[in-house]
Amino acid sequence: MKKIVFVCIFALVSILTKAQDTKLEWHTDIKKAIQLSQQEKKPLFLFFTGSDWCGWCIRLQKEVFQQPEFGIWAKENVILVELDFPRRKALAPEIQQTNNQLMQLFGVRGYPTVWFVNATEKEGKVNFEKLGSSGYVAGGPEVWLKGANQILKNVK
Repeated sequence: MKKIVFVCIFALVSILTKAQDTKLEWHTDIKKAIQLSQQEKKPLFLFFTGSDWCGWCIRLQKEVFQQPEFGIWAKENVILVELDFPRRKALAPEIQQTNNQLMQLFGVRGYPTVWFVNATEKEGKVNFEKLGSSGYVAGGPEVWLKGANQILKNVK
């Protein structure tokens, strides 16, 4: 009986530890994300989403972004930025304004849209080098990451 309890506790601790290891940090402050991108020499992953109303966005989150494979890949390859356009929750006015400006800059017409970009700052102005974009792709993390890696392979 003690062995069973010990094994169950060990399994639970292992699962919780793994869940924490793959917990992703989604930035909402583009300026901080750009600084981090430059420090870590990783491109930005701009996720344009309607988090509380867009069915395809929610599906992409569940099928890909919340999966351990994506978490491992993201930590190694990109700086995650969520640019949200919710309908039922309010964003801070400065975040809402920045998100709208970036939506226009990247010509986002639908959600979800993901842009991979490099950002450089010169004399207080930010320049974005577009590397490629994606959206919802059926097939889970393996298929989605294959496309993302195609975009990023031209960068390295």
